[in-house]
Amino acid sequence: MKPGLEPGYREQLEMEVTVEMCPQFDGETVHQTMSTVSMIYHMEWVARKVILPFLEDGEEGIGAELNVRHSAPAPVGKKVTFIAEVTHNDGRLVICDVRAVHDKAVVGAGSFTQAILPRQKIVDRIEAMS
Repeated sequence: MKPGLEPGYREQLEMEVTVEMCPQFDGETVHQTMSTVSMIYHMEWVARKVILPFLEDGEEGIGAELNVRHSAPAPVGKKVTFIAEVTHNDGRLVICDVRAVHDKAVVGAGSFTQAILPRQKIVDRIEAMS
């Protein structure tokens, strides 16, 4: 990794909750609020934004661990801000506190760990699992 990714570095992403982000099973929407799956997707996305400027050529990040609590609803139409803040970087693992918030509540919070590896090692590992 390039130097400069220190604890406290943060990125954010703002999204409006859409019907496509609601929990759906067998084509049926359960309720008109952001699903846990959608929340986690956006938490991973904002944490990826943290590492992108610091990856060297030939390096890639891959999700390694996620711990999160979904604590409040975010109804369709609500603007949600996703924030990732670096708490640890040793060049091999980058750990971020992640959270999703809107104007009335913390929707979810937790931590997300990304492993930084040579891109070819990731490709080789994927191929070995095929």
